[in-house]
Amino acid sequence: MNPALQGSLLLVDDEAPIVRALHRALRGPLGSQVTIVTHCSAADALAELRVRRFDVIVSDLRMPSMGGMELLATAADMQPGCVRMILTGTADFATAQEAVNQFGLYRYLTKPWDTDELVHHVSSALAFSLAQRAQQDQATQWVASQVSAEELERRRLEALEPGITQVDWDEQGCVILPLLD
Repeated sequence: MNPALQGSLLLVDDEAPIVRALHRALRGPLGSQVTIVTHCSAADALAELRVRRFDVIVSDLRMPSMGGMELLATAADMQPGCVRMILTGTADFATAQEAVNQFGLYRYLTKPWDTDELVHHVSSALAFSLAQRAQQDQATQWVASQVSAEELERRRLEALEPGITQVDWDEQGCVILPLLD
């Protein structure tokens, strides 16, 4: 169990027994701070992505109506910060290469899976997602903390002539000029 791990995980496979097995394999080792949501169709997964943010998505490659690569490409558009992984019963190098290069796939995993390896890769993906989010938050805070050139000039002018940047407006939006002595 990893008590420091947190986040949200979406598992998608068209076979309900696979989804249940994945959930069982991951629930204990990931700990209670990780929310795990499962779906047996890409359409249901997309509906979930519209209302909830996920840190990691693990999808089956071959599913009816919408394959895993299409699902993950759509998910990337909806939630660009979400880490995407494929889990498939076919170990096709060309498909894996396409998924990594075209869709920014984090991992390409095969069925049947080794539980320890699966837990390791999902844990790594959750940690990566959280680190990315923390880095993005830090960058956003840094940008917000920066003083614009206009603000620096306003401060300079205020230091030279206190009150020079103070503007009073009337109800019609006209500038009210101060009375001259």
